[in-house]
Amino acid sequence: MRNIGEAWPWLSTGANWSGESGVWHRLAQHLTVSGLAFGLACLIALPLALYLGHLGKGGALAVNISNVGRAIPTFAVLALLMLTPLRSQGDVPTVIALVLFAVPPLLTNAYTGMREVDRSVVEAARGMGMSGGQLFLRVELPLAYPLIMTGLRSAAVQVIATATLAAMTGGGGLGRIITAGFNTYNTPQVVAGALLVAALALVVEGLLVAADRLLDPRRKTA
Repeated sequence: MRNIGEAWPWLSTGANWSGESGVWHRLAQHLTVSGLAFGLACLIALPLALYLGHLGKGGALAVNISNVGRAIPTFAVLALLMLTPLRSQGDVPTVIALVLFAVPPLLTNAYTGMREVDRSVVEAARGMGMSGGQLFLRVELPLAYPLIMTGLRSAAVQVIATATLAAMTGGGGLGRIITAGFNTYNTPQVVAGALLVAALALVVEGLLVAADRLLDPRRKTA
């Protein structure tokens, strides 16, 4: 608690919020990298998971392969990418590492959500003459929605938190505040940087919870 209290003077100093090393600039970097990685992970994982879940074929293998990726430390992937020519491509290594980190929860939850839809409901919908597209949009997707959103929230918060590691390989973001504090033995700055990352993760989680409640198709039909 004492260290948290010591971080307040650093956070309340205007000079620490401006300039290329300031909080606002680092926050913009953090959001840009995290948002790009999360968006790419969604484009890769969600269509594949929803399609395989709808068909009921091949999904188990895809989920198992993606789960293997969870065992590989993100920092290890990032460090390996920095040994390749990609190290000269700005935030590309960081984005790739974060995409690989975000795909497993998105893929697993979306596929599981689709496959856990009550088969009797699906068969009843088919019996009513629904096409494959209608079945997907009007039955399977709404019923799978809770698990899909859980995966989205989990992946988004994990990406926000893990993007901090980019600073250890020369990348931008809020992690640079923490590493700069370590380099200068400035404990209040280290704690302030950690608090900023935690606060950002909580804000993103809160926004996604609000979006979940707003977009929930079950709420619209209640």
